[in-house]
Amino acid sequence: MLGILIGMLVCLLLPVYEAWQDDDIWQKILAFASIETKTSMIILVVAVLRDDWMIGLVGVIILSVGNAALMLLANVIKRLNDVSNRGFYG
Repeated sequence: MLGILIGMLVCLLLPVYEAWQDDDIWQKILAFASIETKTSMIILVVAVLRDDWMIGLVGVIILSVGNAALMLLANVIKRLNDVSNRGFYG
């Protein structure tokens, strides 16, 4: 089981490296969404190993609500880019 957790942590670092290389905001948002999903899965695995349902509940909340917040942020950034390109009243 420890090997699975180490493998999951290594996979967690791949999107960080990709976001670090690219300057595109959409690539960074996708990388952070991937990091959030993988982190919540690690939390769920730890919760099963420890037989602690409170940690599992936190992982489920992060998994269900975290991506919605990132999609809202992506929509706000998209709208701000649209406004800056065509003007506020245009």
